[in-house]
Amino acid sequence: MDYKDTINLPRTAFPMKANLANREPKMLEQWEQSKLYERIQEHTAGRPLFILHDGPPYANGDIHIGHAVNKILKDMVVKSRLMAGFQAPYVPGWDCHGLPIELQVEKKVGKVGRKVDARTFRQKCRAYADRQIDLQRKGFKRLGVLGEWDDPYASRDFSYEANMVRALAEIIEGGHLSQGVKPVNWCFDCGSALAEAEIEYQDKSSPAIDVLFGAVNARKLLQVFNVDGGHDVVGIPIWTTTPWTLPANEAVALNAELEYVLVAGHWRAKNLAIVIAAELQESVVERIGLEKSELLGTCKGAALEHLQLRHPFYDHQVPVILGEHVTTEAGTGAVHTAPGHGEEDFLVGKQYDLPVTSPVGADGLFLPDVELFAGMFVWNANNDIVELLQKNSLLLNHESFLHSYPHCWRHKSPTAFRVTPQWFIDMEKVGLRARALEVIKGIRWIPAWGEERISAMVEGRPEWCISRQRTWGVPITLFMHRQSGELHPNTTQLMQRSADLIQEHGIDCWYEDDIFQRLGVDEGDYEQVKDILDVWFDSGVSHRCVLDERSGLRRPADIYLEGSDQHRGWFQSSLLTSVAMHGEAPYRQVLTHGFVVDADGRKMSKSLGNVVAPQKIMNTLGADVLRLWVAAADYSQEMSVSDEILKRVSDAYRRIRNTARFLLTNLNGFSRDQCLQATEMLPLDRWAVDNAAILQEDCIRAYDNYQFQKIYQSVHRFCGREMGAFYLDIIKDRLYTMPANSRARRSAQTAMHHIVEALVRWIAPVLSYTAEEIWQHLDDDREDSVFMTTWYEGLFTLDHPEQERANWQLLISVRDAVSRAIEQLRASGAAGSSLAVDVTLWADGAVADALETIGDELRFLLITSGATFADLKDAPSGVETIALADGNIAISVLPSAHTKCVRCWHQREDVGDTEDHPELCGRCVENVVGVGEERRVA
Repeated sequence: MDYKDTINLPRTAFPMKANLANREPKMLEQWEQSKLYERIQEHTAGRPLFILHDGPPYANGDIHIGHAVNKILKDMVVKSRLMAGFQAPYVPGWDCHGLPIELQVEKKVGKVGRKVDARTFRQKCRAYADRQIDLQRKGFKRLGVLGEWDDPYASRDFSYEANMVRALAEIIEGGHLSQGVKPVNWCFDCGSALAEAEIEYQDKSSPAIDVLFGAVNARKLLQVFNVDGGHDVVGIPIWTTTPWTLPANEAVALNAELEYVLVAGHWRAKNLAIVIAAELQESVVERIGLEKSELLGTCKGAALEHLQLRHPFYDHQVPVILGEHVTTEAGTGAVHTAPGHGEEDFLVGKQYDLPVTSPVGADGLFLPDVELFAGMFVWNANNDIVELLQKNSLLLNHESFLHSYPHCWRHKSPTAFRVTPQWFIDMEKVGLRARALEVIKGIRWIPAWGEERISAMVEGRPEWCISRQRTWGVPITLFMHRQSGELHPNTTQLMQRSADLIQEHGIDCWYEDDIFQRLGVDEGDYEQVKDILDVWFDSGVSHRCVLDERSGLRRPADIYLEGSDQHRGWFQSSLLTSVAMHGEAPYRQVLTHGFVVDADGRKMSKSLGNVVAPQKIMNTLGADVLRLWVAAADYSQEMSVSDEILKRVSDAYRRIRNTARFLLTNLNGFSRDQCLQATEMLPLDRWAVDNAAILQEDCIRAYDNYQFQKIYQSVHRFCGREMGAFYLDIIKDRLYTMPANSRARRSAQTAMHHIVEALVRWIAPVLSYTAEEIWQHLDDDREDSVFMTTWYEGLFTLDHPEQERANWQLLISVRDAVSRAIEQLRASGAAGSSLAVDVTLWADGAVADALETIGDELRFLLITSGATFADLKDAPSGVETIALADGNIAISVLPSAHTKCVRCWHQREDVGDTEDHPELCGRCVENVVGVGEERRVA
C-alpha cells in the first residue's frame, strides 16, 4: 500500500532559491508602481513622528560601497522606527554646488571667462548635477531604500538656494557675521579659500632649513648676555619647513619665559655667535655642525624683545617679538614670522602692528612686484630660496623633513595660508562657541566618544570662513559701502528680497546688471559682494531649508547619521548654524559609522585593486546580502568587506531564508483562526514561542539602540540553533505524520505561525526584499506591506519561565550529548541515521528530573527509534559519565534491531502487528486509520 497521501507534505510557492539579483528589481518596480512609500506614509499618518534627516551626498559619480553603507544604515533606522509604531518619513537629499562639479564642467566647456560666460557655466553645472542625481538615485533605490525619491531635496533647487540666503540673513541678525583680512587655508588648484572641514592631513616631504637672521647691532645683542665682541657673525637662527614664506617675513618670535643661550663656535671658517633656546642647544649645535661650541651666557626671551635683525635676502630690518606660540618641540626656539602666511603669525603680528605681507596670488604664483621671485610658483621657489640663502652664507643647515601637512581634500594637493579679505562666522563675538559646547552635552552621541571628539573640534576651531571665490554656488547677497566698507544698513531686509528673487529666478539673478535697481540700492554708493558660500554652509543649513520648510517634517530631527569624518563636517556645520539661528542643535541624536576597508584593513583603492562595488554585489548576490553584511559589521569601527566575507554572509542569509521557507511550507492552508490557545499547546511548542518572545525583546532593544550587529547575530543564531538544530528538526515528525487537524500538529503550526509572524518583522528593516517576499506568502488578510505593520504582539512567555527554561536547556544539553554519541556510531558504519538507533540514558540530579517531564516521548526529542532512561546509579560499569550543567548522564547508543516503518522510518518492534498494515508501526496505524496518536510534550 502507498502511504504517500497520508503524509502532510510541505507546500509553498515561496522559492527555495532566492535568485535575489533577478527577483529584487522586479519587486522594486512593483513598489514604485504601487507607490509603496506614499501608501506607507498614508497608513502611518497619526503615529508619533520620527525624523532621520538625510545628510546629502555630493552629486558626482556613481554610488560606491561607502554610499551603500550609509544609505542602508539610514534605511534600517527608518524601517525599524516604522516597526516600533512611528511615522518615519525619509526625504533623501543631494549636495550640488561646489568645486567637484565645477571641475567636471570645466573639462567639457572650459574655464569661466575664457571659453564660456558665468551664466552659461552655472547652467551647465546645474544640468550636470541633475544627471548625477538621476544616476545616484537609481543606485540608492536598488539598495531597497524607501523614501521620497520623486521629490528629494537638492541644494541646486531654487527654493533651497533662496532659503540658504534667508538662513544667512538670520545668522547676520544674530550678530555672528564678520569680515576681515585674515589668513585662511588656500588651495591653489581650487583658487579659493578652504574651510577646516575641507582640509585633510597627509605626509609631505619639505625642505627643513636653519636660517640665520643677523643682528643689525651685534654689540647690543651681545650686551644682553654680558659678552664683548670678537665674533664674525652674531644673530638668531630660525628653523622652517616653508622656505617660500621667507619673502613675507616681518619678524622673528621668541617666547618671553623661555631660557635662551648665547652659543659661540666655528662654522665654515667663521666665528659664529647665535641665540637659541637652552633646551635645544645640543640638537641645534649638532644639526648645524657648530664646532668647538661654548656657552657664553643666558637670558630670558623677554630681554631680547625689539632687537633688530636683518632679513636674510631683502634690504630691510625685522624686529624680535614675543609670542606664546613659540615652543621647544622642534627647531631653534626662534620662529620665522610671516603674518600673511600663518594664523599664529597673523595674531602675534597684530599685537606688534606688523605689516601683513601677502605676496602670493590665488594661483600660487608670487606677485609681479615680488623681488627676486616674481611669477614663480611657491613650491618651485623653495629651491631658489635655499640656493640664495646658501650664496649669502646664511643657510646653517638644509635637509628633507617628512611631516604631516594640510592638503585639499578634493585635489590632495598641499595648501597654504594666504591673507585675503573673507567673510566669517565668528565663534566668539556673541558666544557661539560657548553655546555650541553647551548644546553638545545634551545630544545623544553614538558611539559615545563622538561627544568628546566634536567638543574638542568646536573648542579648538578657528572662525568659520564661509566665503569662496568660485562660480558655482549660492552668492553671499551683501552690499558694502564703497567708501566705508560697511554693510548696507538694510542688509537683512535686502537679503530677504534677494532670496525671493532667487526663489523665482535662481542664483543667476544676483549677477544681472539690474540687481541694484530691483533691490533699490544705489550703485554709486554700494558694491555687491561676488563671493559664494562655502558648500559646508549649503548642507549645514539643510535643517532650515528642509526640516523647517517641508510639510510632515520638523526640527530638531531625531537623528543625523553619517560617516565618522562628519564631526568636523556636516555635524559641525549643522550644529553651528542651528545654534547661531536658534540657540539649539538641529538633532537629538548623532550616529557615526566607520569607513569600508578590505579584509586586510586597507582602504578601498583602484590602484590596490581592492575596490568592492555595490553594483557588483547586487547583480550577483543581491541587495539583501549587501544589507545583511552592513548589519553584520560593527559600524562603530572600520567595516571589512571581501568576497570571502560576503560568502559567509550569503550562507547566513540562506539559513534565515530557509528557516522562513520551512515555516511557510508547513503553514500551507493554516490560518490564524486555527491557532490554539497557549494552554492547549504542547510544552515544546510553548518553549519555542517563549524563545521567540525573548528574542523579540532583544531585537526591539537592539533596534532602539541602533545595534544592528546584535540583531544579525541573534536572529542568525535563533534560526540556526534554536530552530534549525533543535525545534524544527524535532517537530518534522509531528507535522508530517500526524493527522492534519490533530491537536499536536495544530500546536506546532500555532507556534510556527507566531514565529514566522515575528521573524518577518525582525528581519524587515535589514532584509527588506526578503521580508516583503515572505509577507506576500503569508495567509490571512493583512496589511499590503510588512512596512505597514508593527512588532508582532502574538508572542507569549512561559508560565514558569525560570524553571521551564532551565528544564529545556538541560534537555537540549542531553540531546547534544546523545547526538555526539550517535555520530560516533555512524562514523563506525554501524548505523545510517539517528532513526536507526536505540538510546539508553542514565541520569541523576536535575537532568533526571528533566527527563521525567518528557517521559516516553524522549525518542521524539532525540529523533531516535527508541529511547529510555533510568537512574544513574543503575548504569553498567564501563559506561562513561558526562557532567552537564546540573547533573550527570551516561549514554548507550546501539543499532536498532527492529524493522523500519515505511511511513515514519522509525524502527519499532510493533511494525507488522496490524495485519491490514504489515509495513506500519503501531502509531502510524493509529494516525492513518485511527483518531491519531497522542502527544503530551514533544
